[in-house]
Amino acid sequence: MSLVVQKYGGSSVADLERIRLVARKVKKYWQEGHRLVVVVSAMGKTTDTLLSMALELCPLPPERELDMLLSTGEQVSVALLGMALFQEGVQAVSLTGGQAGIVTTQAHTKAKILHIQTERILRYLADGKVVVVAGFQGKTANEDITTLGRGGSDTTACALAAALKADFCEIYTDVNGVFTADPRIVPQARKITRIAYDEMSEMANLGAKVLQLRAVDFSQRYGVRVHVRSTFSEEEGTWVEEVSEMEEVKVKAITHSKDVVKVVLLGVPNQPGVAALIFKVLAEFSIFIDMIIQSEGRETEKDVAFVITKEDEGKAQKAINCLKECLSFREAKFDDSKGKVSIVGAGIASNPRIAYRMFDGLARLGVNIDMISTSNLRISCLIPRDRVEDSVQILHKEFLEEGEVVLRENS
Repeated sequence: MSLVVQKYGGSSVADLERIRLVARKVKKYWQEGHRLVVVVSAMGKTTDTLLSMALELCPLPPERELDMLLSTGEQVSVALLGMALFQEGVQAVSLTGGQAGIVTTQAHTKAKILHIQTERILRYLADGKVVVVAGFQGKTANEDITTLGRGGSDTTACALAAALKADFCEIYTDVNGVFTADPRIVPQARKITRIAYDEMSEMANLGAKVLQLRAVDFSQRYGVRVHVRSTFSEEEGTWVEEVSEMEEVKVKAITHSKDVVKVVLLGVPNQPGVAALIFKVLAEFSIFIDMIIQSEGRETEKDVAFVITKEDEGKAQKAINCLKECLSFREAKFDDSKGKVSIVGAGIASNPRIAYRMFDGLARLGVNIDMISTSNLRISCLIPRDRVEDSVQILHKEFLEEGEVVLRENS
């Protein structure tokens, strides 16, 4: 009898009819004899609505109170799904993240999972119950409620699958899987049937919304097979797992993000230890940094540029205000007119022709590249925000529309 963890996102439980649909899907698995843990997000745009209310009352709300508020969205969802399952004749019990034994750090709004106390969940499973867990949340050792950041329900599901040694984890959403590009921008985008953890991790990091980065990392670390699929279809989705095709260099997908901000510190002292100080302070504010460029040092000063998420802009401003107390620089500029477009695939940075084709495609569009970053799995370009969509289209056509491009080492 297999143990399966399922996660249903906000669009899957957006209203009562969809909650009934989820209950019927869960019932089918339960009747087949599977042991089930079901992780649920808040209904639809509930989290956004709660956040808007908080910001209207207090432009810079205390993060502890923000977590107290935002965690209620998932608690509504699990209670309603528990009732819907009861109506379907399914034995079920709903739990908050804390009740499910998810213990986190104290970093409110972006807490990380330290460990999961599984005894309570295992006891309910042994009694034949479906366990419905509120995603996106946990508790500290001091019993304070925390949240895990945007997309945190994915992390909840994959972490539970790892802790419980589940056979696999299903992530249900409103799309049929992971695609070679956003189908809303590129209608020709194709579903990827299997993708390696590393590639999926890069896609999540670079803006693909279908699976949270931390969820992929959890799955890879503990060997959890993840199936991304649609709530509204029985069609097979995308399996995220170990894939041994590393001898081939493949462009797997085109990703993009418009939710980025370029930060430039002008006139930073040109001396050892300054970069370490800058990024130490940013790290203390839990700010994720993507691209970094340091200008060639002039005699006494240099400029440092980096890219953050739009979500972290407020924290970055606080961090830079703290920096001003211990580091002199002329000015800090925040630029939200940029976007990011990336190509993702195993080994692509080892083939210089791929980079050439990417840059050439953007040049033909007349798109100027502001910053570039690479790894063995991706090449990313920071470009004008209003050119992101046509850049995605041209790169998808260049690399993926004639069939998946395979470039061997001697090509």
